[in-house]
Amino acid sequence: MDQILSQLANRHSDTPPVPYLARLVAQVRPEDAGDFVQATSNLRALTYLLSRHASYRAGLRQALIDLLGSTRQVQLYTDTGTLSNETFSQALRRRIGERLLPPARSGTHLADQFGVIFCQREDYRWVAALSQEVWQELWQALAWDEERQMVANPTRLQLLEAVQVLTARITAIGLEPELVKTYPDIERFESPFLHLSAEAQRYVESARAAMVDETCPDEDDRQMLVLLEQCEDVIARLRKAAANRGVSVSLTYHVTRLRQHIQRLRTLLALLDPERSPARDATLFHLLAELVRAENRKYSLRDVFASNTELLARQVTEHAGRHGEHYIAENRSQWLAMGKAAMGAGVIVGFMALFKLLIATLHLPLIWEALAFGLNYSLGFMLVHVLHFTIATKQPAMTAARIAAAIHEAGGKADMAELAELVVKVMRTQFVAILGNVLLAIPVAWAIAEAWLWLAGTPVIDQGKAAHLLHDLHPLSSLALFHAAIAGVYLFLSGLIAGYYDNKAIYRQIPQRLAAVPWLNRLLGEARTRRFAHYVEHNLGGLAGNFYFGMFLGVTGTIGFLLGLPLDIRHITFSSAYLSYAAVTYDYALPLATVLWSVAGVALIGMTNLLVSFSLALWVALRSRKLRGSDALPLLPAVLKRFLRGPKAFFIPPRERAEEPEEAAPPA
Repeated sequence: MDQILSQLANRHSDTPPVPYLARLVAQVRPEDAGDFVQATSNLRALTYLLSRHASYRAGLRQALIDLLGSTRQVQLYTDTGTLSNETFSQALRRRIGERLLPPARSGTHLADQFGVIFCQREDYRWVAALSQEVWQELWQALAWDEERQMVANPTRLQLLEAVQVLTARITAIGLEPELVKTYPDIERFESPFLHLSAEAQRYVESARAAMVDETCPDEDDRQMLVLLEQCEDVIARLRKAAANRGVSVSLTYHVTRLRQHIQRLRTLLALLDPERSPARDATLFHLLAELVRAENRKYSLRDVFASNTELLARQVTEHAGRHGEHYIAENRSQWLAMGKAAMGAGVIVGFMALFKLLIATLHLPLIWEALAFGLNYSLGFMLVHVLHFTIATKQPAMTAARIAAAIHEAGGKADMAELAELVVKVMRTQFVAILGNVLLAIPVAWAIAEAWLWLAGTPVIDQGKAAHLLHDLHPLSSLALFHAAIAGVYLFLSGLIAGYYDNKAIYRQIPQRLAAVPWLNRLLGEARTRRFAHYVEHNLGGLAGNFYFGMFLGVTGTIGFLLGLPLDIRHITFSSAYLSYAAVTYDYALPLATVLWSVAGVALIGMTNLLVSFSLALWVALRSRKLRGSDALPLLPAVLKRFLRGPKAFFIPPRERAEEPEEAAPPA
């Protein structure tokens, strides 16, 4: 470090300063980006050398002055760390291309030279971890008061130009047609986005005049800050309107860009404040860390997804959460109704299992067989939805969003007793739903198998197929639990798909458009068309989720066969039905061990289905609300404590309290 500072002190004015600055940062950089103690120690060592040697600090100051004076700075302040004027898909493709073939760096743009100086992918970690006091000590050690050159003016002029650029972008983004569609009031003449541009022009002209003539009053940014607050209020109202009107990836992209540009404009206005203050220095150091992070992660695909799907993921899980409320029985009457709905689904699944076995006997070409399996599942699940029955394993993906919403409403610090009570309601509703599915799927499948045997004289399946089905239920000698986990992933995905299509129906105004289709009105009549549009509005997500879930289940085995991978699915309700078909084929002459292992396999398959789908759904719901998985961890001891206090409530709800009789009126 001492050697590099000495070289900077003796550097010729024609020599580019960037290589020296990059080597100096390399000396400060810790060996491990997470070693913040070493980073602090290294930066303080640099501060000590600068404070002891006037030639060192003069050389470093001059290198920074030459860098700022010879490069174009506006791009660094306006583009680095903010989304560009492109769609989400274009941004994704551009980052993929730049990762494969990085763009050439320009020697005349500070943004490109900045990337040369902070060139390691994890520099942002130690830069952001350094405390403000450490940066302040370094800034003071540079002793800028010793510098007689007018270094501030060129940088200040470019900061003012950056303010104009950001303001123009904010106005343009704020009036995007997609934002106006979601929140029509945004384009009114009183819109702060329209006034912001004019106010920025006045501010910049005042600032430039103050730089030329010291008698001119300092520029006042208070009106701009007020307008920025109003812009942020509009964004908040827009996000609230999106809850009723739906969202898209494109809308989320515009909102994210708008928030980024407003925040960057606030930062530049703070840096342009003529009064030197600790707050302004803190803003400078924060901007440095932000720019380093943006430079290090400018090719990150994960960041693009995380920043641009936040609002959409929130909306999708919100819709799932609203469906989840229908899957939570609050009292015994709702609990019994859920059990009856699950029994209805169990009856349908008994027949679906029969059709699945019959399709397999046809030995269709692989693609047609996969399509037939998928349609069997899809149409069956859609019938279950249309008849208002319940598939038990569909519940976790919905109820997880409801639990995440409860945690978020309390700011991540929810009342654990209330949340534990919500979990109790979820678990007993899940219990009765599984019970209803299985208790009807088994006897219905048995009745079908016996009727088939009586009418046809042969069982539905032969003993070879029955042995295969029983083997697939064994939790140890087969991949039953792995296949059950795959089904759990599909259950989770179907919940997201349902939320996505519910959002799509609202955002694209599909019900209103259906109600206005002329040929549909002529075919069905105006009243029936309105009822059909109303049904689509409230059921498109459920139908789509069930359709895709069925197709996922149907094609997985075929895909596994084609790829030579052990891919398949196991679902608790179908597994219990298959157990009945196999038992009839063997004329009930099954060893007790086989029966016990099969029953255990069905139970473990169900637990795996539920655990995987619930865990994934809860994780996504928490992430969409910017919560961590640790925010849900306090639930575990609270639920355990609740179980020890009253285990019965986890399976059967308490009796509803009868209304107390009114007191008899006293005799007259």
